[in-house]
Amino acid sequence: MNKKVKFHAVFDVTMNAKFKQKVDRRELNIGIIGLGYVGLPLVLEFVAKGFMTVGFDIDQSKMEMIGAGKTYIKHIPDSSIALLNTSGKFDATTEFSMIKEVDVIIICVPTPLTSHREPNLEYINSTAEAIYPYLQKGQLVILESTTYPGTTDEVLLPMLEKSGLKAGRDFYLAFSPEREDPGNKTFTTGTIPKVVGGCTPESLERASYLYQQIVVETVPVSSTRTAEAVKILENIFRSVNIALVNELKVIYAKMGIDIWEVIDAAKTKPFGFMPFYPGPGLGGHCIPIDPFYLTWKAREYDSATKFIELAGEINTAMPMHVVNELMNALNEQGKALKNSSVLVIGLAYKKDVDDIRESPSLKLLEILKSKGAAIAYHDPYVPRMKKTRDYQMLEGLESVDLTPEAVKTFDAVLISTAHSSIDYDELVRHAQLVIDTRNATKDVKEGREKIRKA
Repeated sequence: MNKKVKFHAVFDVTMNAKFKQKVDRRELNIGIIGLGYVGLPLVLEFVAKGFMTVGFDIDQSKMEMIGAGKTYIKHIPDSSIALLNTSGKFDATTEFSMIKEVDVIIICVPTPLTSHREPNLEYINSTAEAIYPYLQKGQLVILESTTYPGTTDEVLLPMLEKSGLKAGRDFYLAFSPEREDPGNKTFTTGTIPKVVGGCTPESLERASYLYQQIVVETVPVSSTRTAEAVKILENIFRSVNIALVNELKVIYAKMGIDIWEVIDAAKTKPFGFMPFYPGPGLGGHCIPIDPFYLTWKAREYDSATKFIELAGEINTAMPMHVVNELMNALNEQGKALKNSSVLVIGLAYKKDVDDIRESPSLKLLEILKSKGAAIAYHDPYVPRMKKTRDYQMLEGLESVDLTPEAVKTFDAVLISTAHSSIDYDELVRHAQLVIDTRNATKDVKEGREKIRKA
């Protein structure tokens, strides 16, 4: 894309008063590294609030789509991208030398796990290597990528100081965890409070004041470590509670009790209870990954994270549990899983989005294929299986049309993601067998004898 946008050098910000004045006048230039599910919504907020913004990404295809006014994230419409291009306040580039031209650098890159469930900071490290040669005095650097407590101080800071500049004296450094929930129509980037921690008091003050321009509220905390720990807590809380209901689902099913009915009744209690729901496994880039960042870091302090690891074991076992339930249901019909055809509904990790990161549907398809089943999937948001590091065997699969004729040809339909656009009455009507992991068929009246919950 690399269209030309005029920038105003504003590195003479040695006093907070001057910094705030430039923020108020929208004279600060914002650089956002990583234009994915976190970075792109952040770009939209800053541009909407009048800030000159540069988006950095190594993916040239994203630059081309943005330049064409096209979105590559389903819940962000083309119209929002088109507005960026006509705003006169946005540029997108793969050239990290443009870091010299911005005043604030916000890092929104992935933080996956290695195959041994250890933190993989390669994207943070490569970003720091790319930007430190261009770091300027007075710049504010903010890390948003979810990571273990200590990453900002112990990993990012020394890499940036390879520039010869010192944090807190020559440049400012902060951590503010992303809180994106793709597809959430109630809470968006601007309406979610932002936790902020700084390496120094002035770093905190600057980062907090900047974010106050684009979000409903900032929540300052005492350090970057505390801010990093806040995000980890949020996702551990969810992981542990989802593991609890997944375990209860298995136990209650053996007792002839529907866990979904139990949860619906329990959530009528106006205090002391928060509903969590079972499923075929965890998905997304947060809950399946982030808790293990703390597990790894805790070893440095000779501490065990028993709850976290147990929750991980339970949640990781859910795809296999679902496949076992499918095998049992097929056996009742005199069929083996091997050579049976299975249609998985939903490739995305949650309903009504196109995000397949860590989706349990991928693991389900992999297991089914390894056991000799003929596999297919339907997902209105993911027309074709994208290239991934861990599921090359699924690459190239295309979403099948959910026609009555197509559904009838499968020995079983497995609902892994309950997209709201799917007609579940019609699906059950034409399916031979339905394995429902999401309670998507709860209101279906006709053909309930075909449904098995898993």
